[in-house]
Amino acid sequence: MDSQKEALQRIITTLASKNDEIQNFIDTLNHTLKGVQANSSSILLELDEEFDGLYSILDEMKESMTNSIKQEQARKSQELQSQLSQCTNALENSEELLEFASRSLDIKEPEEFSKAARQIKDRVTMASAFRLSLKPKVSDNMTHLMVDFSQERQMLQTLKFLPVPKAPEIDPVECLVADNCVTVAWRMPEEDNKIDHFILEYRKTNFDGLPRVKDERCWELIDYIKGTEYTLSGLKFDSKYMNFRVRACNKAVAGEYSDPITLETKALNFNLDSSSSHLNLKVEDNCVEWDPTGGKSQENKVKGKENKGRSGTPSPKRTSVGSRPSSMRGSRDRFTGESYTVLGDTAIESGQHYWEVRAQKDCKSYSVGLAYKTLGKFDQLGKTNTSWCIHVNNWLQSTFAAKHNNKAKALDVVVPERIGVFCDFDGGQLSFYNAASKQLLYSFKTKFTQPVLPGFMVWCGRLSLSTGLQVPSAVKTLQKHENGMSGSTSSLNNAMQ
Repeated sequence: MDSQKEALQRIITTLASKNDEIQNFIDTLNHTLKGVQANSSSILLELDEEFDGLYSILDEMKESMTNSIKQEQARKSQELQSQLSQCTNALENSEELLEFASRSLDIKEPEEFSKAARQIKDRVTMASAFRLSLKPKVSDNMTHLMVDFSQERQMLQTLKFLPVPKAPEIDPVECLVADNCVTVAWRMPEEDNKIDHFILEYRKTNFDGLPRVKDERCWELIDYIKGTEYTLSGLKFDSKYMNFRVRACNKAVAGEYSDPITLETKALNFNLDSSSSHLNLKVEDNCVEWDPTGGKSQENKVKGKENKGRSGTPSPKRTSVGSRPSSMRGSRDRFTGESYTVLGDTAIESGQHYWEVRAQKDCKSYSVGLAYKTLGKFDQLGKTNTSWCIHVNNWLQSTFAAKHNNKAKALDVVVPERIGVFCDFDGGQLSFYNAASKQLLYSFKTKFTQPVLPGFMVWCGRLSLSTGLQVPSAVKTLQKHENGMSGSTSSLNNAMQ
């Protein structure tokens, strides 16, 4: 009976998994169908634009050629009209002279005849008819009309669509995930000199394997990548994985997407646990700020409710200020007294993790570190054997120190704007860095015997927290170097434990 139940359970699990795969495939098909419809409409618009542009070029060429022909016509007509006018005038003068010469032949008086003959001779010598070129200055051929479009016509008739680029291939070996950056590298399956650029798409996901359509974030796009490699930088790894795909584009069309790949981008993500914070601390998202009116405003609310309860029926017994009913209390009580502390909401039980903290410039006092869950609500970070921290004090006298078990070690370094915190739970190491330069500020060496929580103390100021960060490469290198050294650092840590 039990074996049959187990077999049936396996069948049910297999069917559920297969149904999930089929549903995801159906969603992919619907998504692809919408893409086909949208892309075909877009391509038709682009085709109209291309042919409209071609028609526009031909219209411009036609207008230019028409103007050239008209200009040549006007120039030749003017030249011929001028030559015609000159010839007409010369002909009229010549006919007049011929008539005068014919009349002179009838003169009988020798003296008058000689006078007329001399006049005719002078006029003939000066006559324009003998200086004219009897050849047209221009021909009637229109030189700009001598155009042969046969080659262009043949070329237009052989116009074809540009070939669709093949899908690129992403090379997982060449892809790199480090320092909250992802470098994606790809190659074309065969050389294509018509490729103009590439489009890279990515999205965050908590699912390993192939991308899903339903209940997933939208793809984010990076266009006009000229090379075959791209680096996304400054990412927050608030999901376990990222999907990537790439497509090639020529001047006319985009090709198919590459097979998507999934890269692991896991990093520690946590928020501040507002249920644990001191009443004088205001927690919003990943920021905690000193609020001197916090406890008083809470007390006034309680008193107001009690006063309302006194009119009429007696009010039920109230809890003390700062405490919470057991049904609403989380895993621990609020910090109280002078322990202006708030913890992270995610316990660290293994692995290496990194986060950063920035303090407001005029913050009077703050601490950054780790603590066991058992840290008491009156305890301060670094003053118990269950907490480790570095403490900055800007009140009256500035100090910078590492604290553990109520012992302090002064740090002779400049307090950075951002503090990087590195926790190697399995290796029993807690290190603090200048987040900008990766200079090591201090390291605790210990053995964690139970899960630890990020801890923060702030008085008269504000702290902002950055999570979703990988352990920086520089920190990993420094840790290897530090772990390979022996000397004063380890002895100081041992002295403080």
